[in-house]
Amino acid sequence: PFQVVGGKVKKPGKRGRKPAKIDLKAKLERSRQSARECRARKKLRYQYLEELVSSRERAICALREELEMYKQWCMAMDQGKIPSEIKALLTGEEQGKAQQNSVKLAKAGKTEANSGNP
Repeated sequence: PFQVVGGKVKKPGKRGRKPAKIDLKAKLERSRQSARECRARKKLRYQYLEELVSSRERAICALREELEMYKQWCMAMDQGKIPSEIKALLTGEEQGKAQQNSVKLAKAGKTEANSGNP
């Protein structure tokens, strides 16, 4: 029933480590601590998800309001009226284009002046 391997006597049976006798109180405390940590992680995950949902809901409301505004603009334009907001946007774009063109012309003038000087 016994084997001698390398000068040591080995008993037949299960191989590997023998389970150490674990203090049951320590094991129970580790289990409780693990459960506390799990609950804390779960709570944080739910808080994160709730914040994410509320931010998405706010974004959806803002987009719905914007869509409603565009619908009203379209209905007004179908009736032959140009909403003042669109006029402001168009004049703002025209002014922006004019400013961009003047800046481009000024830059072009500076480069021409600089290239003429040795």
